[in-house]
Amino acid sequence: MKYKKLGSTDMEVSVVALGCWAFAGGGTWGDQDDADSVATIHAALDEGINFFDTAEGYGNGYSEEILGKTLECKRQDVIIATKVSGSNMTKEGIIKACEESLKRLRTDYIDLYQIHWPSRSVPFEETMESMIRLKEQGKIRGFGVCNFGEKDLTELLKITPIETNQMAYNLLWRGIEYKIKDICVEYNIGILCYSPIAQGLLTGKFQTADDVPDGRARTWHFSKNRPQTRHVGEGCEKETFEAIDRIREIADDLQVPMADLSLAWLLHQEGVTSVLAGGRKPEQVIQNAKAAELKLTSDIIEKLNEATQQLKEVLGGKTDMWDDRIR
Repeated sequence: MKYKKLGSTDMEVSVVALGCWAFAGGGTWGDQDDADSVATIHAALDEGINFFDTAEGYGNGYSEEILGKTLECKRQDVIIATKVSGSNMTKEGIIKACEESLKRLRTDYIDLYQIHWPSRSVPFEETMESMIRLKEQGKIRGFGVCNFGEKDLTELLKITPIETNQMAYNLLWRGIEYKIKDICVEYNIGILCYSPIAQGLLTGKFQTADDVPDGRARTWHFSKNRPQTRHVGEGCEKETFEAIDRIREIADDLQVPMADLSLAWLLHQEGVTSVLAGGRKPEQVIQNAKAAELKLTSDIIEKLNEATQQLKEVLGGKTDMWDDRIR
C-alpha cells in the first residue's frame, strides 16, 4: 500500500481508502450483515488501508457505529473521516452533530470532518466558525468538504483554507477536470474520489443499461425515466456502455480486472490523494487494494482518456452525478 499526505496536515493516508456507506445497507446497497462489515474492515487493515470514510447520514449513523465498534482498539493506527449533513450546518448544529458522531465512533477526536453537501440557507462563515472551534478544541484534526463545485469552493476559500474536497470522480464521470481539479491543485486541497468505480459499472459486470439495478441507475448516465432518478435529462446510456466496452478491451489486453485498472487510472491523476472504494465483503477490499500497486504507462493512461473522451464531452462539466445541486 502507498500513502500520501492529507492536504497540508501531517496525516498520511492510504491511497486506497475504505468507503463505508454500504455498511448501512438500505435501498441502494440492499441488506448488509454486520459480520461481513466487521470482516471487511479487518481485511482492509490487513491490506495496509488506514483511511476509513463514513458519514452521519449513512443509515442515520449506523455506518459510524459499525466502524467505531470495530476500530476502537485500533484507533491510534487509523485515520477516520466522517461527514456532517447539510441539515446541521448552523453554528450549534455542527457542534451537536460532531458530539454525536464522536459517540458513535467511540473516539474523542475525528481526523477529518467534512461538510457533506453545501448548505443553501446557512452562510459558510457561520459553518466554518464552528469547524474552526472544533479544531481548536482538539475534537477534529482537520476539516474538508464534499461536493463543492467551482463557485462554492471559491467562496469558501475566501474564508478559510481546507484540507480536502470529496467529489465523484471516475473514468465515466470526469466533470471535475473542467475547473474543480485545477482549483484543488492550486490550493493544495486533496481530492478524495468517491464512486471511483461508478457504483459497479466499472467492474464490467453490467453488459447493458438494463442490467443495472434501479438503485444504481439514478445518475445522468441513465434515462430520466428510470425509477428513483432526480435529474431531468435523457441520459447517455449508449455512450456510457460504449465507453465501458472500450475500457474492458484495454483491461483485457493488459490482463487486469477493469475495476483495478479504473482505480489505478484515478491514482495517476494530479491532485488525487485517495480513492474511496466501497466494499461489503473482505474479498472486495482485498481486490481494491491491488490497484495501489498497478503502474500505468503514459500510453495506457492516454488510451483510457481517449476511451472516455466522448462521454466526458457529452456530460460536459456536470459534477453532481444525480442532480444539479453542485455549483
